Amino acid sequence: MKTNFALYGAALLLVQALAACGSSPVAAPKDETAQTAPAGTEARQYDKLVVVFGDSLYAGYRLAPTEGLAPQLQGALQKAGIDARVHNAGVSGDTTAAGKLRLTFVLDNVERKPDLVVLGLGGNDMLRGIQPRETEANLKAMLDELKKRDIDVVLTGMLAAPNLGRDYANAFNPIYPKLAQHYGAPLYPFFLNGVVTDPKLMLPDNIHPNAAGVAKVVDGLAPLVEKALQP
Repeated sequence: MKTNFALYGAALLLVQALAACGSSPVAAPKDETAQTAPAGTEARQYDKLVVVFGDSLYAGYRLAPTEGLAPQLQGALQKAGIDARVHNAGVSGDTTAAGKLRLTFVLDNVERKPDLVVLGLGGNDMLRGIQPRETEANLKAMLDELKKRDIDVVLTGMLAAPNLGRDYANAFNPIYPKLAQHYGAPLYPFFLNGVVTDPKLMLPDNIHPNAAGVAKVVDGLAPLVEKALQP
């Protein structure tokens, strides 16, 4: 997959500078990390339960309650005739290590066993320069937990920014395709593909998608989710 990284690399350079000053690159107010599908969606039983488990890209960073990944994906699934509820388990700032620690809690506390988990973590690992082998090990642990519970997974990937160097990219970028192949999980290779290089689809921080950017992500991701939910 070819991606123009000019804006992506510049944005991540800014983020790393902020991180060096002691600020979290993807910190968000609590109400933003708890964004869910539109009010009233839990009032009845849905045929399918999808949990989206990730970081600020999943959490709906600085977006209205109906604009984040969970509500837009739920809308796309329902438009396709799939009676699904999408539960937002995105937490801004999460690394793969943090995700590994909270995954069992999330799975144990949703109303029932999910039909599918959409898993997307690792961006914050990259921003913080965490060794790719640690990222891979944490993702593998989460995928093992989901496999143990017999829960299907769609994996969304991340790519290393060019300013991190070729060696880092060569170690980081293959993580997602390798794990997807090993676990037989559908893969959306780069969560921000076609979004991060278009300023009209990004928030002013040039790191997170705006509502239109999330809609473009959902356009690419929803068909994988729909197929994964088929009997």
